[in-house]
Amino acid sequence: MWTSGRMSNAKNWLGLGMSLYFWGLMDLTTTVLSGTPTPQGELEALLSDKPQSHQRSKRSWVWNQFFVLEEYTGTDPLYVGKLHSDMDRGDGSIKYILSGEGAGIVFTIDDTTGDIHAIQRLDREERAQYTLRAQALDRRTGRPMEPESEFIIKIQDINDNEPKFLDGPYVATVPEMSPVGTSVIQVTATDADDPTYGNSARVVYSILQGQPYFSVDSKTGVIRTALMNMDREAKEYYEVIIQAKDMGGQLGGLAGTTTVNITLSDVNDNPPRFPQKHYQMSVLESAPISSTVGRVFAKDLDEGINAEMKYTIVDGDGADAFDISTDPNFQVGIITVKKPLSFESKKSYTLKVEGANPHLEMRFLNLGPFQDTTTVHISVEDVDEPPVFEPGFYFVEVPEDVAIGTTIQIISAKDPDVTNNSIRYSIDRSSDSGRFFYVDITTGALMTARPLDREEFSWHNITVLAMEMNNPSQVGSVPVTIKVLDVNDNAPEFPRFYEAFVCENAKAGQLIQTVSAVDQDDPRNGQHFYYSLAPEAANNPNFTIRDNQDNTARILTRRSGFRQQEQSVFYLPILIADSGQPVLSSTGTLTIQVCSCDDNGHVMSCSPEAYMLPVSLSRGALIAILACIFVLLVLVLLILSMRRHRKQPYIIDDEENIHENIVRYDDEGGGEEDTEAFDIAAMWNPREAQAGTAPKTRQDMLPEIESLSRYVPQTCAVNSTVHSYVLAKLYEADMDLWAPPFDSLQTYMFEGEGSVAGSLSSLQSATSDSEQNFDFLTDWGPRFRKLAELYGASEGPAPLW
Repeated sequence: MWTSGRMSNAKNWLGLGMSLYFWGLMDLTTTVLSGTPTPQGELEALLSDKPQSHQRSKRSWVWNQFFVLEEYTGTDPLYVGKLHSDMDRGDGSIKYILSGEGAGIVFTIDDTTGDIHAIQRLDREERAQYTLRAQALDRRTGRPMEPESEFIIKIQDINDNEPKFLDGPYVATVPEMSPVGTSVIQVTATDADDPTYGNSARVVYSILQGQPYFSVDSKTGVIRTALMNMDREAKEYYEVIIQAKDMGGQLGGLAGTTTVNITLSDVNDNPPRFPQKHYQMSVLESAPISSTVGRVFAKDLDEGINAEMKYTIVDGDGADAFDISTDPNFQVGIITVKKPLSFESKKSYTLKVEGANPHLEMRFLNLGPFQDTTTVHISVEDVDEPPVFEPGFYFVEVPEDVAIGTTIQIISAKDPDVTNNSIRYSIDRSSDSGRFFYVDITTGALMTARPLDREEFSWHNITVLAMEMNNPSQVGSVPVTIKVLDVNDNAPEFPRFYEAFVCENAKAGQLIQTVSAVDQDDPRNGQHFYYSLAPEAANNPNFTIRDNQDNTARILTRRSGFRQQEQSVFYLPILIADSGQPVLSSTGTLTIQVCSCDDNGHVMSCSPEAYMLPVSLSRGALIAILACIFVLLVLVLLILSMRRHRKQPYIIDDEENIHENIVRYDDEGGGEEDTEAFDIAAMWNPREAQAGTAPKTRQDMLPEIESLSRYVPQTCAVNSTVHSYVLAKLYEADMDLWAPPFDSLQTYMFEGEGSVAGSLSSLQSATSDSEQNFDFLTDWGPRFRKLAELYGASEGPAPLW
């Protein structure tokens, strides 16, 4: 039978009591039968008064656990208990074996005595119990003397662990101005000791730092506010230290601490206030709409949504000229321009601006009002503004037959500044690439510079510029839309080539063709065309025309009996007239072929029968004809080659020395004394030029081209201005492709360095160190005799006197 025991341990009386308990229990269950552990049935028989018969039955053991204290710090192995078998006579014949959890590592057994010792430090928080198995063997034979039995070694707890805050440090937030007792956060400490054994795991909370602002519940660990009217603007962050102590807080208990960082969150308890009651700002009168003028700021000690501001203009004479908005990032009021400003109209404005909190809390309304006002003075500064057109848009209607140089509109602009500078007008050529118009630089008179054609361009959109005389950088612009009105300047005509046929068997009055016409003009009342035979064909005996009064006409036969052999093709001239003022007409030709048809009027053939030559051509005649054709081809090729050589431009060879070319000018300008070349008075006063005597002509040469002035109508030179006269001449010169460039300027920068005479210039004579010799002038002939006498050397000796 197995027995277990535990020796007295002066260091742990509780373990001794438990050991004694198990020893007494083992004494009650001891028997000497077969040297095996006592079965449960025999134990019950011993404890009762009833007689029992000795029978062997299946045994079950009641001893099954040992107790040992944790955290043993002694140097010797800790005695746990003793295993003993009734078969053991104390002579060492029994060998005890220990197996299971921690056997041989944590626990050892004396194989002779059965004493169990702990050879390592035990920690209940790491492992609370160990399950082991014990067996008694015959030392000589190794035969089991007892069945293997399982038992438990429990680790007995001591207070060796302090409370710990596993979630610390803590972060909490509580609104400012919260009432006393407002819950902030709950902290929890955990003690690893056995909560079922003594007070080792009983924790009590206390506050070490954070008074008098906060308190903590000793049992639950709930932290609450302990002071009223805590102001975030005065102090926002608090560091609270909480202690948790076991053993119910008694002396000798272990303690742990944690930190709780508490932040006071903001509430809207501070009204906004403007640090400045007066703001002074300035803005340029040219500032565009929505541009920033300045900023105002109402200071609010709160933050976040409680510091949001809304700025409005509540009064002042600038409420219509300026606007204010709130910057959501910085909570400032941004004053912007609402409409165009003018220094000349109003030089200053006054605004009354209000800043208010849009989000209010009812419990703090007594701290208000949550709004404030300030005054803003805005001065408008003068700038040099570009000219302004009045009106800002021009629409002009002009007939397409208007004469060149006619004024069609007066464009007007003025300087809005006080200085009122002079204005100069021009046309933005990017809007008038065809240069159809011209504007007078001083008066702003818009005139035509080229003939207008509605059929080519019915609308013109140009931009007229106005520039200040004293500041060319200031330029204003105005759009001008010009509608070209239609005049009847295009005659109607056939839209295509008309070709008809008439059958040989056609009868008189038979319809052979219906014609129509088109006209590029666009009269207001629509087009209406009139058709008739041309005067030279008015009495045509073959065909007639009938006007359908719908802008079409029918061509009818006047007779029958057409024959291809007599005439295969008829050309009928038709006169087409429009209904415009003046009436314009044109003549179109209708080609009519005579064809042979069947009885149903279907064309069979429109080609006349070929006439056979009465005699055949001889071989000599054919050769002569071919020779003539060859000669003609050679002449044509020769003429084409000569024309191509004439059109090729003169290209200077790169290797050719340009200084050796001789260019002869037979005509030389007479300068200011030459009054025969051109009468300048005609340019300044056309009327006097026309009314005076006939202009002088040069007698020394014949003009190569006719004067351009003869193309200008006489009424233009008499009744129009100089601008009209010049514009007409400019247009005529641009249209004349054969006119030489009279206004071209040629610059000659090279002297005849390649000539034997060298340079005649005196510019480089000062750099020469030797006297120049002009004796060679005597060899140049009689034309240079005078120069030779002036600069050349004398032939005879110089006189002595």
